[in-house]
Amino acid sequence: MQPAITIRGLGKRYRIGARLPVATLRETLSHAAAGLASRVLGRKKSPANDTELWALRDVSFDVQQGQTIGILGRNGAGKSTLLKILSRITDPTEGEAILRGRVASLLEVGSGFHGDLTGRENILLNGAILGMSRREMSRKFDDIVTFAEVERFIDTQVKHYSSGMYMRLAFAVAAHLEPEILVVDEVLAVGDTAFQKKCLGKMKDVAGEGRTVLFVSHNMQAVRTLCTDAVWLDDGRVRYVGESSETIERYLSGGGTQDSSPAIRQQIDALAPDPVFALRGIRILQYEREAVDVGNGSSFEVEISYEVLENVSGLHVYCRLNDAMGVLLFESLHNGTDEGLPVVSKGSYISTMTVPADFLAPGHYSLEIQAGIMGLRALCSKPVVVQISVAHTGRVNQAYPGYGTRGMLAPLLPWHTTTFNSQLPSEDRA
Repeated sequence: MQPAITIRGLGKRYRIGARLPVATLRETLSHAAAGLASRVLGRKKSPANDTELWALRDVSFDVQQGQTIGILGRNGAGKSTLLKILSRITDPTEGEAILRGRVASLLEVGSGFHGDLTGRENILLNGAILGMSRREMSRKFDDIVTFAEVERFIDTQVKHYSSGMYMRLAFAVAAHLEPEILVVDEVLAVGDTAFQKKCLGKMKDVAGEGRTVLFVSHNMQAVRTLCTDAVWLDDGRVRYVGESSETIERYLSGGGTQDSSPAIRQQIDALAPDPVFALRGIRILQYEREAVDVGNGSSFEVEISYEVLENVSGLHVYCRLNDAMGVLLFESLHNGTDEGLPVVSKGSYISTMTVPADFLAPGHYSLEIQAGIMGLRALCSKPVVVQISVAHTGRVNQAYPGYGTRGMLAPLLPWHTTTFNSQLPSEDRA
């Protein structure tokens, strides 16, 4: 079976500062006025191709029939440009994108709606654009209106709708008119929590019916719950394609956050000198890459580099993890399993604490790193604090892939279950 979407060598180039060819009287007058202003003010005319920006470059991947795939990436990575090309809103500069089937796009709130038409008329117009027959549209009409919760206003011009009503109707139309391919940009962030849940449920139904869904979102939980696979775009190029949980973890640990090294270095440099101990560096690592946004589906490491300036008894390096409210969740010492009071010799060290997979629940945490001499004093004038965020990429078990555990910790603890026959022996029955 051929893929629903085939993308090969796709690229999109924009020229920053370039003017498009003048087409209308209004644009002609505007262009002439701008030129006159430049001459009067003595401004130099900018060249037509001041700067080239490649929003996409050499993007290639396939989307199979019935697959639900997430598109990940930071702002400016090229996600929306990709969806606009797939929706035929803009043409690629190079490469090709082949779509096999009818496409419905929801790239922004109310995209494709005309403000002067009523809700009813916009539903019929969108259905006609998608090539739906009048019978098909009649069959879906009541479901669309009910889902959007706009029954009272269906014959009101949509320009009078609130943004929430506008968005609900737009999503309902895109999801219910049975396109073979549904393309959805970050629109769920506009709605309230109840409607977001409703939209996700509908998108799961669409995927379950064998239709293809492309879903762009910064909500990692939504991507993980809805999508079987994901594509990570970084600076207009494909960084990784794979199963959604692994792609999310790679994105979070490799490119989804800003580098925290300067903030950590600033705290370390501000520590008062100590004759016994010198903290040299701290790194949070997942997939052997530095990150402060991590996924809980895989372990991550806290790597602490330090120098012991003289032999000392009872020296320990330790971490404390606090939740967003400052409540201490746990404390862990680098030599917490040693017997007796250890003597640490003069030298350079790297101690690494591993936080196991499926241990922390999604949320924001502060990690405090400190050193001390047991029962005597602290060796750092104050703890070095690293803010970390944990996204839900783990699982409860395969039967409940989208279930999120409650609480600050989310360990997969060992359980043992036995079975027995609850029926009494025949002679003991009443």
